[in-house]
Amino acid sequence: MSSLHGVEARLEGALEPLGLSLGKFGLLSNLMAAGEPLPLRALAERCACVRSNITQLVDRLEADGLVTREADPQDRRSVRAGLTAKGRARHAAASLALAEAERDVLAPLSEAQRDLLVTLLRSLRSGT
Repeated sequence: MSSLHGVEARLEGALEPLGLSLGKFGLLSNLMAAGEPLPLRALAERCACVRSNITQLVDRLEADGLVTREADPQDRRSVRAGLTAKGRARHAAASLALAEAERDVLAPLSEAQRDLLVTLLRSLRSGT
């Protein structure tokens, strides 16, 4: 677990200069993948967290000008979050920063070890 926390800290550190955390990056990534604004409840499901956490993340990202809130045209009670141009640009920069950090984290491993690690992590994620 300490190795996991160490890797997480290094990845968080790569995002920090961009004003992002892994949670914020995950939310931006889900909006990028969707290609359109999403209801907050759908974002909560995609990010696998409770809606109150999504609301707080959206609040912070909205304050930074990275996302906007808009009424859901299909449900007047619902609010959708959408990316701004600044949000798309910040996501692109963060993707590059994370890719570099991941390369640094994996640098001590041989190619065979990296392949094995990916296989093992996929097994852990899927539970098989």
